[in-house]
Amino acid sequence: MMATSFGASNTAAAAAAINKDPNLEIQSCYDGLRNKMSFCSNSLFLSKKIQFLPAHNPGFTIRAVSTPVKPDTSAQPKRSKVEIFKEQSNFIRYPLNEELLTDAPNINEPATQLIKFHGSYQQTDREERGSKSYSFMLRTKNPCGKVSNKLYLAMDDLADEFGIGTLRLTTRQTFQLHGVLKKDLKTVMSTIIRSMGSTLGACGDLNRNVLAPAAPIVRKDYLFAQQTAENIAALLTPQSGFYYDMWVDGERIMSAEPPEVTKARNDNSHGTNFTDSPEPIYGTQFLPRKFKVAVTVPTDNSVDLLTNDVGVVVISDENGEPQGFNIYVGGGMGRTHRNESTFARLAEPLGYVPKEDILSAVKAIVVTQRENGRRDDRKYSRMKYLISSWGIEKFKSVFEQYHGKKIEPCLELPEWEFKSYLGWHKQGDGGLFCGLHVDSGRIKGTMKKTLREIIEKHNLSVRITPNQNIILCDIRPAWKRPITTALAQCGLLHPRYVDPLNVTAMACPAMPLCPLAITEAERGIPDILKRVRAVFEKVGLKYSESVVIRITGCPNGCARPYMAELGLVGDGPNSYQIWLGGTPNQTSLARTFMNKVKLHDLEKVFEPLFYYWRTRRLSKESFGEFSNRMGFEKLQELVDKWEGPPQSLARYNLKLFADKETYEAVDELAKIQDKNAHQLAMEIIRNHVSSQQNGKSL
Repeated sequence: MMATSFGASNTAAAAAAINKDPNLEIQSCYDGLRNKMSFCSNSLFLSKKIQFLPAHNPGFTIRAVSTPVKPDTSAQPKRSKVEIFKEQSNFIRYPLNEELLTDAPNINEPATQLIKFHGSYQQTDREERGSKSYSFMLRTKNPCGKVSNKLYLAMDDLADEFGIGTLRLTTRQTFQLHGVLKKDLKTVMSTIIRSMGSTLGACGDLNRNVLAPAAPIVRKDYLFAQQTAENIAALLTPQSGFYYDMWVDGERIMSAEPPEVTKARNDNSHGTNFTDSPEPIYGTQFLPRKFKVAVTVPTDNSVDLLTNDVGVVVISDENGEPQGFNIYVGGGMGRTHRNESTFARLAEPLGYVPKEDILSAVKAIVVTQRENGRRDDRKYSRMKYLISSWGIEKFKSVFEQYHGKKIEPCLELPEWEFKSYLGWHKQGDGGLFCGLHVDSGRIKGTMKKTLREIIEKHNLSVRITPNQNIILCDIRPAWKRPITTALAQCGLLHPRYVDPLNVTAMACPAMPLCPLAITEAERGIPDILKRVRAVFEKVGLKYSESVVIRITGCPNGCARPYMAELGLVGDGPNSYQIWLGGTPNQTSLARTFMNKVKLHDLEKVFEPLFYYWRTRRLSKESFGEFSNRMGFEKLQELVDKWEGPPQSLARYNLKLFADKETYEAVDELAKIQDKNAHQLAMEIIRNHVSSQQNGKSL
């Protein structure tokens, strides 16, 4: 598994070959922003072309590290063009470094792929006519969702000065900053780095942000889960310096990593590493595709554990002391419409490891995917397809070779539950934390201004949740009342005053900036949730009842719609594929129920489904469980035969409206705001009660 290296003798051989063969083409490559010349390790002896690549630092000898040596090299396998871009990039530098220096507002295709590794996507406003308007989306990397006070304030400033005036909280506990122009990229990136933040590896074919429960609970298992997530993130962070070369002229601005991380990365006792490479784990080719990891504790599925390539669960003894980890592998959401060979998949048990082995185990999983994941067709490059093809036993066997020891069976766990951490809670160290619901994770307007004032005034750190919400941390009890009042005044209400449908709903950004979006998601979900609430009222469901609704503008699944009780996946303009069967604790995969349902026809599907859920469900049966028990064939029959709810269902909600005249007056006001009377009345009542909260009770 060792990578082949070329020393001085090979350099001389290359020079001799140039003299003997006039057809050899010599191409210049670049190091950072400096043009240098040295020999590439993998071009001369594989083709009639020499590509000169620079040393990462003076005296360094470039070595062939694209893939470990294989027994059979007679035929070169087919590779996607992104694999070629990576190979020729000098560790994710070229041609991005040149493209950033041009006056054009955009960058070319190879650079567009490479900048993803730096944490950015090139985008255009798809609703603008005429010439394309280019901008860049930046995504931060925040293991566990942790955001320091300094970084939050910096991101808030950057959104106003260089973005579109909003911050977006993502489903992987990070920020997204939209609308950055190419000419401002270096300023924005360097500001984030110097504010002790990073965007390195937030996108691209490598490990993405590592999830963990966001709650700052001072308890051994939670603290250990969060520390493990940070260690895994450090282990799988690129080492070759391309990020710092590009944005801060090579200056390394980072905190020291724990010694166990360094030891695990450098350990090559089982042939996992590329020797003498600036990227000992990734090599020149990095991974076949994105790679996602989540860490949590038993019962807490706030991280959607089974949707990740690797899910890690802390196992503690009866005294609460962490002893080891259950590991799950092979989850992933992305798929392609009308291509049944692509699919969403849940992770499955791999086994249990003692706590001292977790970094070695994660590294062995990564290397198994690095060496065996497909690199010819990116639709099938995620690790879920490797495990689906091989089966878990073969995957485990190969993993154990890289891990160097057998893995024990997973230990039994209690039932999972979704935890939002909204509202006020004790941290366990005398401080408080406050979880705030943010619709679709979009921080803007008065909310953005008020949050900044609170965070700056009290010097608070924050955490981003995997459900696109935000947690204010380390709050002194004396600050609770003024903070509660300020939050209520800007619309950030206590969760008891937030519509239950909104609490668990998620949507991806979709239109107009995402190039993959087929239809609306974030911009469409507010109206869709109102329509669902209206259907609930029409069929007699209580306000306190809810279902998990997730909406994406395309089948890639960024908002994890395939785990929802009701998932809407864009499959055409103003059209959605409807998925049913997920569960509130995110442990079951939904299935396709209907295709090509037009936006204006959603009620024709929602009404019968929710009516029969109300009238035919078992005790405490969730909508997802009901859908699975009834079966899709029966549900389709009920939808096809639906003619509306029985007329006996009351038109007016007399709990709120004692007389018809009051109802009609409120109804007229509600129509102005595109709401119904019940929604407006509840909103007025919630806002009034919230404004009266004195913050005395937890």
